[in-house]
Amino acid sequence: MVLKSNVMNTKSLSDAQLVSNYISGDENSLSVLINRHQARLYGFIFSKIQDRDATEDVFQDTFIKVINTLKRGKYNEQGKFLPWVMRISHNLVIDYFRKNKRMPKFKNKGDFDIFSVLSDESPNAENKIVESQIADHVRILLEELPEDQKVVIKMRIYQDMSFKEISENTNVSINTALGRMRYGLINLRKMIDNHNISLIN
Repeated sequence: MVLKSNVMNTKSLSDAQLVSNYISGDENSLSVLINRHQARLYGFIFSKIQDRDATEDVFQDTFIKVINTLKRGKYNEQGKFLPWVMRISHNLVIDYFRKNKRMPKFKNKGDFDIFSVLSDESPNAENKIVESQIADHVRILLEELPEDQKVVIKMRIYQDMSFKEISENTNVSINTALGRMRYGLINLRKMIDNHNISLIN
């Protein structure tokens, strides 16, 4: 009975408390954290990769990085555990596409679809107003990118052009267009972080 009570008490703790307990040596706290966020994290990864085996690999790699960071005492995201884990998984998704030499697909829905690569999920009814404000900020930041990167991102996201079409319109190779897109997104993410714009609601 005492053991069951302890488990229930552990499950009621906040993410920050569980992280602190795990760092202090309570291995069960990590299991609670993983179970708590497994569905959302797995769903996010699968929505980008669309392959269950690869999703399992990225999911496991995410928590390997989490464990290594916590055990090295490098964790400093107090109170922001889930956004931190989501950023790790997002970076691993990007690495997956890079290793497989293919980019995530962008779908033109008439809206600013930068969220398909920068956010953890599509806008829902509760978040539409917030995401509209974020999109306005991102549009402004987009103008601060180097011209070559800005042009490629606008063609890809706003005009739904293929990389073949982009290469023809900008007189560069497809690989160059891909590279400009990738570096543009990296720079955009840095600016978003610098301006404290949260893409995870």
